[in-house]
Amino acid sequence: MGTWDVGPFDNDTAADFCGDLDEAAAGEREGIISGILTRVIDTAGYLEAPESEQAVAAAALVAAQCPGGEPADPVYGPEEPLPDLAGLRGLALQALDRVMTEPSELMDLWAESDGGPWRANIRRLQTVLRPQPPGERLSLI
Repeated sequence: MGTWDVGPFDNDTAADFCGDLDEAAAGEREGIISGILTRVIDTAGYLEAPESEQAVAAAALVAAQCPGGEPADPVYGPEEPLPDLAGLRGLALQALDRVMTEPSELMDLWAESDGGPWRANIRRLQTVLRPQPPGERLSLI
């Protein structure tokens, strides 16, 4: 596993996923993102790390378009414009919940090291993706 940091784009699989998005036709990008989110949500058995890494990157791309979301990584994130992904917030949140639920290889791999910062990044994405009641400020603590 080529991982160099705890962010959603800080691994080879996520970088490749973003490269695939760049190579896809503009009209196919939303389907690619929703496809990986749905596959992860629908995985009842052991969830492999590569699918999880793609789903985390996809969720981060959705979160980047939400209030309080951070922009995609300028180096490893997609270079081509993405469509409006607001309709995928619920899927992205469900996919992150699945990545954080056993059996999940990625969660196990991070548990073997100091996965605290990685889990904090996932929680931050989940917070951004959750619908906020009108008039409340988003807190990323």
